[in-house]
Amino acid sequence: MGWSEYDFAIGRKRSASNEDALVRPTENAYNMPKSSKILLLAVSVALVLTIFLGVNSSGVSAATEPQDGAYRQINVYSEVLRHIQSDYVVTPNIDSVTNGALRGLLESLDSDSSYMTAEDYKLYKANTAKAQVGINVSKRYGYATVVSVVPGSPADKANINDGDILEAIGTQDTRDMSLAMVQTLLMGAPGSDLAVSVVRPRGKQTPEKVTMSRVLVMMPAVSETMYENSSILYLKPGILDHDHVQQIETKLKGMSKAGNKKVLLDLREVAAGDVAEAARLTNFFLKSGTIATLTGQKISTQLMAADANKVIAPAVPLVILVNHGTAGPAELVAGALLDNKRAELIGEKTFGAGAQTKTFELADGAALILSVGKYQTPSGKKIEDEGVTPGVTVASAADDLPVVDDDGDATTPPVAVPAPKAAPSDEQLKRAIDLLKTKAA
Repeated sequence: MGWSEYDFAIGRKRSASNEDALVRPTENAYNMPKSSKILLLAVSVALVLTIFLGVNSSGVSAATEPQDGAYRQINVYSEVLRHIQSDYVVTPNIDSVTNGALRGLLESLDSDSSYMTAEDYKLYKANTAKAQVGINVSKRYGYATVVSVVPGSPADKANINDGDILEAIGTQDTRDMSLAMVQTLLMGAPGSDLAVSVVRPRGKQTPEKVTMSRVLVMMPAVSETMYENSSILYLKPGILDHDHVQQIETKLKGMSKAGNKKVLLDLREVAAGDVAEAARLTNFFLKSGTIATLTGQKISTQLMAADANKVIAPAVPLVILVNHGTAGPAELVAGALLDNKRAELIGEKTFGAGAQTKTFELADGAALILSVGKYQTPSGKKIEDEGVTPGVTVASAADDLPVVDDDGDATTPPVAVPAPKAAPSDEQLKRAIDLLKTKAA
């Protein structure tokens, strides 16, 4: 699910540097057998050939340089496929690995892109379930990974945290399903049980079985707290939809009556919402300038700009808290206000989710979900590729905890592990308040 008309995607393809900064599950969990890799290559070759022949059968000339390169690659692929078919130890059962190969092909583009079989797509379209456990997920290392957790939800009560890896849903390995199907399976009827196998980045690497009951999760209202004799207004939304952004608008308009002179906006663990509402929230603090742009191969560049008539607090000192669970619409807000030098950011680098997707239905009933556009910050950084890096980096408390191996021994923690849910008196919050105290109202 990408940044559609309403919801933002929270998944993306991570760069190698980002992957290295995170704890992986046990190595064996990610090693693909040699036979599977060969079969995956075979199916990918077949798919490439099909697409290539389909394009050229439509009368497209192969005279250009990129197509000349494609012809050369087709020759190589054909030779490899011939050896696999004639020399591999057994006759490959292509049908048994086709679906996995196609999923791998799509997911190699980014985590928002998915392939669904006809059966999966039928279930995906028919799913009207509203109950959930309060988990926002993406795909990372091939598995479903928790990006953020709704406070007070069943997942929160089960101690699920961002960065946890859902190795399986029920008996189905999440490595063998698309992100769209993962999201579908997480939904269900109110009161129904959801069983998952969780690999925690902080703890034993053996999957832990967790069963939660699906409920109709209600996002909490915007949290409001006063600091420093009410001079600092702290606001914490759980989602950037119309209702929550409207609540922020009301509170900002009432600042002068309450004696507030500065704003602390906490966007940690905010990973869902609406693109228009994210832009509207940004506009509350920005009188002019670019908020974001959307670009793609086949879509015209779309520019979001601030409207002076919609600004509420254009000059109040503003600090924004972000962390690894900040994704999608919240990243748009943080990136825009940072690049326009309207706010200072404190915390950790955000998740990186900023793709608009489109669904393509195939003749056999299957479907592709493809990223067709990416959002950029005013400085031109693609949120999907780079995330948003705060000017003041403050690690979460989880970064100081030891990693526990399967044998129970504590080891030195890696650098950058996704943060747990923020505590009321955490170091990131303290640093933000201290920074605001130094700013003249």
